[in-house]
Amino acid sequence: MSKRNWPSSFAHPRFWPAWLAIGCMRIGAWLPWRFKLAIGRGLGLLAWWAVPRRRHIVDTNLRLCFPELSDTQRDKLALDTFKANGIGVLETATGWCRDPRHLRHRVTFKGREHRARLEAEGRGALILGIHFSTLDLGAALHSLFFRADAVYRPHNNPLFDRFMGQARKEYFDATLDRRDLRGVVRRIKAGHAVWYSPDQDFGSKASVFAPFFGIDAATVKLTAKIARMTDAPVIPLIFHRNPDNATYTLEYLPPLEDFPSGDEVADATRVNAVIEAAIRRHPEQYLWLHRRFKTRPEGEPTLYPR
Repeated sequence: MSKRNWPSSFAHPRFWPAWLAIGCMRIGAWLPWRFKLAIGRGLGLLAWWAVPRRRHIVDTNLRLCFPELSDTQRDKLALDTFKANGIGVLETATGWCRDPRHLRHRVTFKGREHRARLEAEGRGALILGIHFSTLDLGAALHSLFFRADAVYRPHNNPLFDRFMGQARKEYFDATLDRRDLRGVVRRIKAGHAVWYSPDQDFGSKASVFAPFFGIDAATVKLTAKIARMTDAPVIPLIFHRNPDNATYTLEYLPPLEDFPSGDEVADATRVNAVIEAAIRRHPEQYLWLHRRFKTRPEGEPTLYPR
């Protein structure tokens, strides 16, 4: 449903589910840590049982990306993925509804020198992000050390979009619609760092096919295009919840060298390799619920037949 078809007043009953979700997130953000973990795991288990379509997507992705695992190992990873993404709902609520400074003691940030060097030189950058379940909390924690802009996809529900946008403005200097290429280029050229996550399937028109976990995946060309238009370094950012489920690690990797190369497939392959290596560190925390291989090369059947 387009935003034009929504009621003009947020008091309309059609928005009541969104109001309920926002209220639950505001409450969840203030729960004790162990309660957040327990509720998050419970949400993940509920989704695993109640949404078989998403379970099928996760199972398909894991079968394609981890053929070396046994069925039992993949089943465990699938269940862990739902639990991690359930916890991610509470982490997102925390990132959106609370001052991240209360979690400063839980964060280790590695590789800060890579970003600090660019700031000292007054250079903008394209931050290569990844869709982990910790995405929004990671962004909030990142703001304790560095400021950045972000590219995002507007939410279909205008009330939730407003809530999400207002929350993200607390830890991003600017939020840019993913279709606003001019805005992204302008901000980077002005010396800002822009956070962009290119690891989702946006269709064949915007993409080339490049290997991702050994599978041809529609990979957006925009990463290399922005780097070429701005002459800005591309600096990968990795973030995850540690095995203790109480602390977090953020890490800047060195900027990609000799990027872009001018070869769209080679550049997309390189970006995917960086993302794949990061995912392999903590695969259960990745957003496997997304149909990453939805778009197929011409003539190939769908990988998600249900």
